[in-house]
Amino acid sequence: MAQILVVDDDPTVREVVVSYLRANRHDVREARDGETALVMAEEQSPDLVVLDLMLPGIDGLEVCRRLRAVGPVPVIMLTALGSETDRVVGLELGADDYVTKPFSPRELALRVDSVLRRTSEPEPAVPDVLEDGDLVLDSVRHEVTRAGSPLSLTAREFDLLRFLLAHRGEAYSREDLLQQVWGWSFGDQSTVTVHVRRLREKVEDDPTRPERLVTVWGVGYRWEESA
Repeated sequence: MAQILVVDDDPTVREVVVSYLRANRHDVREARDGETALVMAEEQSPDLVVLDLMLPGIDGLEVCRRLRAVGPVPVIMLTALGSETDRVVGLELGADDYVTKPFSPRELALRVDSVLRRTSEPEPAVPDVLEDGDLVLDSVRHEVTRAGSPLSLTAREFDLLRFLLAHRGEAYSREDLLQQVWGWSFGDQSTVTVHVRRLREKVEDDPTRPERLVTVWGVGYRWEESA
């Protein structure tokens, strides 16, 4: 049983989401605004947060930013239809998933279970330190350096880079990466595209002409080992 915090200013949405998650045997608490959510998260660290973007006072993006600054708590964002910019920013802040309103409560419950499985299951054996040229990823210290300088990566960017470095030379589709890195059996594949673009901006000399994280046309992406 996981402890889940549901944050939404709409009492009807909260009631539906909370009832579905409790039916799945989760311990669920609820907050109607960002400030209350942050206080509750500090008092009792949740295993996952379902977070609406449009909140009174402190908005969902700022709540997500503050939550991720404290620790790697999984976050599923609830976004309004058509708010693509907010979704992209949320993913860049490290949100694990998002669901667009209006949504199916059953789908949300499935996504919650999917994210919880991914964060609780042990990862396959991968060396603690992965190197490629001037790039060094240290899983124990959870840091990445390039030419000795630290790179600022979101939790999901770190996971994506770690997976690609561990499987360098192998091509993966966006669907494959959603499954292997995000742990999703379904979802918007543009999520992968956004993270690849952001990661290229940090590991490539020229992100518009990538030499490390390359596109395999008709397939997806591949990490090319440095000469």
